[in-house]
Amino acid sequence: MDSEKLKPILEALFAASDKPLSVNQLFDLFTGDLEQPGKDDIRKAIQELTARYEGSGFELKQVASGFRFQVRVDFETWVARMWEQKPPRYSRALMETLALIAYRQPITRGEIEDIRGVSVGTNIIKTLQERDWIKSLGHKEVPGRPTLYGTTKTFLDYFNLKSLNELPTLAEIRNLDHYNPEFEFDADAGRAALARSESAPGGDGAGSAADETAESRADAPAAAVEEAGSEAAAAAVETADSETATAKQADDETATAPKKKAANASKATKSKKAATKSKKKSASGKKAAAS
Repeated sequence: MDSEKLKPILEALFAASDKPLSVNQLFDLFTGDLEQPGKDDIRKAIQELTARYEGSGFELKQVASGFRFQVRVDFETWVARMWEQKPPRYSRALMETLALIAYRQPITRGEIEDIRGVSVGTNIIKTLQERDWIKSLGHKEVPGRPTLYGTTKTFLDYFNLKSLNELPTLAEIRNLDHYNPEFEFDADAGRAALARSESAPGGDGAGSAADETAESRADAPAAAVEEAGSEAAAAAVETADSETATAKQADDETATAPKKKAANASKATKSKKAATKSKKKSASGKKAAAS
């Protein structure tokens, strides 16, 4: 098929599709046609179309799953105004988890927790799976056989990547918002997670990220939490001991109160008897003197 005839057909297919189309998928769509183009013809037409849209508001972009039409990132500010709802903002914990899976895959949940220094909530893994950004790659052959996680083609498609080799290295990351046309990232969270990933034992990043060396592992927050927890626990124990001692003293005082009262009563009775006896002796002495 002639290239000039093929290009408008491809344009129509890309415009109508709600997902990227690969060369193989495009080739299958021409099955049965008298003038069925070859795969090389399709690739050539795609290259010409890509060049045609240079400098326009949209582009023909190749991602992991194939090719698609999309608005250029430069015009995202104006396009976003067409929708009133705010883009979702994900937590620091979720973005750190996603970064670690992307750069250290395959990786288990336990390994992520070891690097981050805190536990990974089930809802974080669930959210990433619901967005089809991560998937199970199998199980690690260790006791308990934990699940190994890795990223998906959907993850690469969303961030305009053809492969994991295109992931930015630590030195290249300046503004993670460049990779998220739909929502805002906590850029500091992503950089912190990548730094801890690179500094962890055996931490090889994807592509050239393996050559990067992070300055240090940011465990200070976890250490501070642990220290604060220890101090709180010690204070609680001390308070409990003090309360126990006070309660014991109160019980002892309560128990000895009747005895003290009885002893005081006995002393008072004896004193009264002694006074009475003394009065009787005094009266007897007066009688004897009178006689």
